[in-house]
Amino acid sequence: MTNTKTFTTTQVGSWPRSREMLKALRSFQKKTLSRRDFDNIADDEIRRTVHLQEKAGLDIIVDGEHRRESFYAFIADKVAGTRLMSLADMLDYVEDKAEFEEMLRTMDMPASAVKNPTCIGRLSRREPLAVNDLKFLRTLSKKPVKITLPGPYLLTRSMWVGALTGKVYRNHKKLADDIVKILREELIDLRDAGCDFVQFDEPVLTEIVMSENCQRRTFM
Repeated sequence: MTNTKTFTTTQVGSWPRSREMLKALRSFQKKTLSRRDFDNIADDEIRRTVHLQEKAGLDIIVDGEHRRESFYAFIADKVAGTRLMSLADMLDYVEDKAEFEEMLRTMDMPASAVKNPTCIGRLSRREPLAVNDLKFLRTLSKKPVKITLPGPYLLTRSMWVGALTGKVYRNHKKLADDIVKILREELIDLRDAGCDFVQFDEPVLTEIVMSENCQRRTFM
């Protein structure tokens, strides 16, 4: 019998949130919903996400990143030395205010709605980034599972704000050294916890290939 399967399928990582999940996330951020109640709602949303992936026949399962503020903003909850700031908050600190204001004008969403983990101190893991997410996900499926994490280039570039970060790190390379250390620690913990795949997201690397201005500020 001929095997017609030619490639392995998975999902990019993040999953569209239901209205209930969006409402719960907003309430949790406003501190009007407890962590326990938020996690209960997120657990149900993740169960639904896993069910839909298995129904579609995907080979590698993700949790949909439902517990995260965004695919990389959640880092501020896990890493010491960071502060979650909106782009509007950052205006007073960025190096080139005119360029930053121009970037804000071209965005298709309010600057107050985009949150960025900004480095304001020496970085270290306060707690695992995604190990607990992995442990719950593994209880929901017998298929291989994937955990997604923001990559070191993305984090180094987005977390650096000279007026704040420069007080702690001499340059981007020194900041990157600690970011790589954190991600390496997490990768080892995920491996030891039985993670099948880890995906590091680096969307801004496209600018190296497709843009002549690789130093331009980028926030996802």
